[in-house]
Amino acid sequence: MDLVTPYKRLATPSDLEDGVGEQIAKAINPIIADALALYVKTKNYHWHLAGPHFRDYHLMFDEQAAEILAVVDPLAERVRKVGGTTLRSVGHIAQLQQVKDDDRDFVESRDMLLELMNENKEVAARMRAAHAVTSDVNDVATTSLLEEYIDQTEERTWFLFEAAQEA
Repeated sequence: MDLVTPYKRLATPSDLEDGVGEQIAKAINPIIADALALYVKTKNYHWHLAGPHFRDYHLMFDEQAAEILAVVDPLAERVRKVGGTTLRSVGHIAQLQQVKDDDRDFVESRDMLLELMNENKEVAARMRAAHAVTSDVNDVATTSLLEEYIDQTEERTWFLFEAAQEA
């Protein structure tokens, strides 16, 4: 059996130009890795929150984590639909993620808000860069998804910013 054959079996046909699937995978897979890392970081803060605004922040972090996780499958499936391959393991995520892990035993709630605000802001910037790639190769479907996800990320950034003002 040819070693290339299994990959060829994953090379979904597309009307986009040859090689575009690989370009899109290279642009989108780090976004997916960041989403998974940001999901875990947001849930970490959700689980380890303490302080006077516990209920409000606990619920906000949970809502935001669910929204973040919801982008993973559509983006990964877009990569596959255009003939690329996507993430395969936690190790692969770790190689691509730019969201920083937070393994501290305790984080003040205001620091959580600011940390998540900054991470979301940086993720939005990386989504914009991926948007430029998908737009340049005429992948309107992935470009459209990114536009929606950038808006969601900006909203999370806004909510976290406003919450940090009172914390």
